[in-house]
Amino acid sequence: MRTGRPLLAAAALAIATTGAAYAFGPDAKPGNAASSKKTATAAAPAAACKPDARYPKRELRGVWIATTTNIDWPSKTGLSKARQQAEYVKILDSAAERNFNAVFVQVRPASDALYKSSLEPWSQYLTGTAGKDPGWDPLPFLIDEAHKRGMEFHAWFNPYRASYDDSIAKLPAGHPAKKHPAWTVKYGGRLYYNPGLPAVRDHVTKVITDVVGRYDIDGVHFDDYFYPYPVAGATFDDAAAFKKYGKGQKLADWRRGNVDKLVEQVDSAVHKAKSHIKFGISPFGIWRNTSNDPSGSKTSGMSAYDAIYADARSWIKSGTVDYVLPQLYWPRGHKAADYRTLVRWWSDAVKGSDVQLWIGQGLYRVGTKDDRAWTKAGELPAQIGLNRDSKQVSGAVYFSAKQLLTNPLGAMDRVAKTHYSRPALQPLMKERGGQAPAAPAGVKASGAQLSWKPSDGARAYAVYQVPKSGKDCRTTDARNLVAVVSDPSYAAKSAGTYLVTALDRLHNESKAVKVKVDAT
Repeated sequence: MRTGRPLLAAAALAIATTGAAYAFGPDAKPGNAASSKKTATAAAPAAACKPDARYPKRELRGVWIATTTNIDWPSKTGLSKARQQAEYVKILDSAAERNFNAVFVQVRPASDALYKSSLEPWSQYLTGTAGKDPGWDPLPFLIDEAHKRGMEFHAWFNPYRASYDDSIAKLPAGHPAKKHPAWTVKYGGRLYYNPGLPAVRDHVTKVITDVVGRYDIDGVHFDDYFYPYPVAGATFDDAAAFKKYGKGQKLADWRRGNVDKLVEQVDSAVHKAKSHIKFGISPFGIWRNTSNDPSGSKTSGMSAYDAIYADARSWIKSGTVDYVLPQLYWPRGHKAADYRTLVRWWSDAVKGSDVQLWIGQGLYRVGTKDDRAWTKAGELPAQIGLNRDSKQVSGAVYFSAKQLLTNPLGAMDRVAKTHYSRPALQPLMKERGGQAPAAPAGVKASGAQLSWKPSDGARAYAVYQVPKSGKDCRTTDARNLVAVVSDPSYAAKSAGTYLVTALDRLHNESKAVKVKVDAT
């Protein structure tokens, strides 16, 4: 359960040690560097400026990196460590070039692990053989490379899929489903854990908290797979568990309750272990249709509430997620599931809550014949424009990394040019705590190279360039934001006046320090 926490007060203002730089803000007092006539005079407060909606200062921009069946990474099994690393770096560099700031990497596709685990076997998608040690633990590398580029790393888990094959005998030794076959249900040729069993919920929670405890991740992420998607003619046989635990409920209500229990349990365990970690879910894009429920959306597609027993509105109301990331993989004007309609519905669903709304974008559909709209390069950029029109939407995540590299129809280049021309900080989540670090100290310029002393508690630093003319809006929005860097240095691309701020891991921001670059 989430608990509201007031944002801690900003740390004391750090005064720059060189004559060319000084800190400024509401705490600046006469006599310090901020008021010295020999250095410079503090500009008018940024609050005097109206933020420019074209350059949001805070916006999550992420990409899903799917490992299941080698969709995105690694591109195939059996690659060397160096090749796997090079492929991952290529994805991150492509994201960084477009000013992305988050990756959602699938670390547990099906009760397996793309990291060293004592609880579940090594994933087959690394070596080609389930349970085979690849000879290195990829996860520290995956996390570090994201952090180097100023990106959050969200560890993506599939909670209930046990195996893509329904044969328990074929599972590697020590696999949880092999040790506990009673936990499993065979359905549609695959093997699933039974969400109705408390032991299953405990195991999933233990797997997740193990990763939370041992690795420096920024988020825990679930996709839209809860109870399996319906398979014609198949029955999900959880009758025994329902008889034992149903307690007079209707089957559908009991199943939804089981999912809700897992979500609440994971939310509580994750935040108890590390309060700063974000936990969220990417549900199927339609909660319910108005034909099912008058409070549903004016759509006519599959209902996640009824088909896979995922009640996202319940998670929002109970506050057991930090964000929802609905997968809106349809274009504007789609007859069954219009993009505009669904953005409005989800915006209304989170309104008044402290749950953030990010939108899952169907990049993988661009250039396909799934719908005529996807044959047009402008559809995806237009969708991001619609997101920006909603006050509730604070980010977007694209499926998936493969298309980030192939850039179908040049759509991602258009998104980057039209909407992501400037970097962006992470949307603030006050409930996750954090504290603005002290402002950078010792900021100086040597030619075009800016440098400063590391700030305690800083994960990254934001660098702004003050415009030569026009209204100086400083840090009000991202129009002047030129970089978010992980190291205390920046190579200026042109002469002028720059501002540097320190950011904690949640992107609480310090006061700014100004420095002048005379030449590049």
